[in-house]
Amino acid sequence: MKRVIAACLYQTLHFQLKEDYAHEEAVRLVKTEVENYKAGLERKKAMYKIDSETEQPDGSIILKVRKQNLSTPVGEYMD
Repeated sequence: MKRVIAACLYQTLHFQLKEDYAHEEAVRLVKTEVENYKAGLERKKAMYKIDSETEQPDGSIILKVRKQNLSTPVGEYMD
C-alpha cells in the first residue's frame, strides 16, 4: 500500500492584459486581479508561498506559487 506523505501544487500563473481596454486601464485591472487572487489564498487559509511575481514588459504579471492541495500535508515543500 502507498500513502502520500507530502505534496503541493506548483503553479505558474500568467495574468494577461484584457484586450478590450486601454493599456493603462488593462494594467490596473491585472494588478487588481493579482491582489484579489492573493486575498483569495488568504481567505481559504490554505498554506501557500509566492516564489516570484514578475511584471512583464507589456504590463502583464507572471506569478509562481506553491500551495497546499486540499488537506494533504505539505512537508518540506514550503521551506
